[in-house]
Amino acid sequence: MSTPSRPDASVRVLLADDHAAIRAGLRLLLDAAPDVEVVGEAADGTAAVTNARALRPDVVLMDLRMPGVDGISATRTITGEGLAAVLVLTTFDLDEYVDGALRAGAAGFLLKSAEPAALVDAVRRVADGDGVLAPEVTRRVLAAYAGGGTAVGSTAVGGTAVAAGRDDGVPADVPADAGADPRLEDLTPRELDVLAALGRGLSNQGIAAELVISEATAKTHVSRVLAKLGVVSRMQAAIVARDAGLS
Repeated sequence: MSTPSRPDASVRVLLADDHAAIRAGLRLLLDAAPDVEVVGEAADGTAAVTNARALRPDVVLMDLRMPGVDGISATRTITGEGLAAVLVLTTFDLDEYVDGALRAGAAGFLLKSAEPAALVDAVRRVADGDGVLAPEVTRRVLAAYAGGGTAVGSTAVGGTAVAAGRDDGVPADVPADAGADPRLEDLTPRELDVLAALGRGLSNQGIAAELVISEATAKTHVSRVLAKLGVVSRMQAAIVARDAGLS
């Protein structure tokens, strides 16, 4: 049986999980999508980094708990070197994993219980530069802010934008007398608007609608904001926005 041809714009995915059966299931699921192609696998964080360097996928689907180098450390290296966007896929939704993964540069965080269609959609979104969080994780993010913890606004799978913060509008983990982030001085007024929108969890489409610009222009603004802030993902930019009280 011949393999169906794929469009040149296929999303190239690297699977990183220490369970071979899970990798096999993910490969079967993703390869069934006409615009997604699994180009490699890794059973631990070290192999994930090595294969990301060799294969240069668009997205690394990353487990967190793996032997040796864990998923958070691997994510930090992969995003830090600009090798690929990272979408975390894990059984665990504990707050420390969410925060650690997003601060390491992950573009999204899904649970392995996610519906197949939601997983494929998330891969496409991350490859296109958007960020995604599972609805279950989004609820924990909101609860963390309400309880005075550290969290970050996000776009949940399905495109639902959420905003989180204390009632007084100040991020829970930032002292009232905290100084302004000096990196914000390099941003234009329009880029500050974009950063604030990222902090509220808006996708590129949502930013375009709010600022009355094209989606392509919104994507360009987001890229410039990330570059000026020195971060590698829109989720990290959202953390900056939250810490600065912009959203």
